[in-house]
Amino acid sequence: MKINVMNTAALAVILALGVSCNQKSDQDAKIQALEDKISQLETNNTAVSPVNAQSTQPADPATQGSFEFPEMEYDFGTIKEGEVIEHKFTFVNNGQAPLVISNITASCGCTSPDWSKAPVKPGEEGYVHVVFNSTSKSGAQAPTVSIQANTNPTVTRLKLKGSVTPKVGGASAPVGPVKR
Repeated sequence: MKINVMNTAALAVILALGVSCNQKSDQDAKIQALEDKISQLETNNTAVSPVNAQSTQPADPATQGSFEFPEMEYDFGTIKEGEVIEHKFTFVNNGQAPLVISNITASCGCTSPDWSKAPVKPGEEGYVHVVFNSTSKSGAQAPTVSIQANTNPTVTRLKLKGSVTPKVGGASAPVGPVKR
């Protein structure tokens, strides 16, 4: 009985060594294949593009509009908290194609934009109307609006700037801890 147990154990050891040798030779073959590929790439000195990479080409100027703003920043000066400022930025399309504004986003909830929704033909004028509400704002302010359009670059930023004087009196919250 002891001989059968020892024979079985010896057989198990031999099989385990044989399997690990096969795995090692598979790993060695894979490593060698990778080293061969690296060597080939270094020799050819060519870049390999990923399968899912998209090719890009410069945009044709005939398909783009072009903003020309007389001003890209509006200084509203000093106002009292709670006042609402409105400013209309005008632009001319100096591109070769109709300029299409796809979206405009404001940097904060205190600012809301409106704009020319129809495509602006080359040589024609369009607008971006910005409203800034200074409620709950104080100190220096510089809200921006980001315009996404068929231009180069695709994003253009307009800026309002000024200062908001806080309300005097009113129900202002104390600063820091209050000791009673």
